[in-house]
Amino acid sequence: MTQFDYMITALLIVWTLAMISLPIQKWILGENALATGISIGVLLQLMAVWAILVWTWGLKRAALVSGVIILFAWAVEYVGHTTGFPFGAYTYTDRLQPQIGGVPVLIPLAWLMMLPSAWVIARRITRNPVGFVLVSALAFTVWDLFLDPQMVGWNLWVWEQPVGYFGIPWLNFVGWWIASAVITLISRRLITLSDLPSRPLIAIYAITWALETIGLLCFWGLAGPALVGGAAMGLVLLAAVRKR
Repeated sequence: MTQFDYMITALLIVWTLAMISLPIQKWILGENALATGISIGVLLQLMAVWAILVWTWGLKRAALVSGVIILFAWAVEYVGHTTGFPFGAYTYTDRLQPQIGGVPVLIPLAWLMMLPSAWVIARRITRNPVGFVLVSALAFTVWDLFLDPQMVGWNLWVWEQPVGYFGIPWLNFVGWWIASAVITLISRRLITLSDLPSRPLIAIYAITWALETIGLLCFWGLAGPALVGGAAMGLVLLAAVRKR
């Protein structure tokens, strides 16, 4: 193993342990500990992804793509929670801090921590340029089949009309798909996305899938989203792993 492998492995282990500890934190410290635990988990996963980007691309390219993702994700979330487009009408609670324009800073960082994995998944599934953008957006969006019911259950954001998929409007997933496709298209215009290392980023995608499936099913009382999200994200992961 190289120095890079050891570093990424260590970061992934620490991140995984932090996420596994969330139910324990809630049990010991109460409901208010969840927001802090989520923030720590996002930052640890982001550290691993950022290390991969900088190691592969160098600081300048990594900063450029990260800036595109963070700025666009914040903008679409700001427009989304103030106008209802493109996700539907929702509002963030004050549990995740700090916030800019009513959008928790953690939200665009969460987009950054998962999109590079979606890019690698898409690259494994298709070499078609248009297909790459569409599959990247799909690989990213199926993650929200877990995420949105979980975050709503933890009162991090609230939907004006809690209907559709376990209380999440179907329009939300269309918005995720469109927004992530646009970010991918912009990023792809700026730099080449095909040289990212597959193994660590697919590992992040796989660990996220496993943590979400087991967590929602066994600890958070969300069996429906666990089964649907587990099947959808698992199928995307399987397609990528099988198609070398």
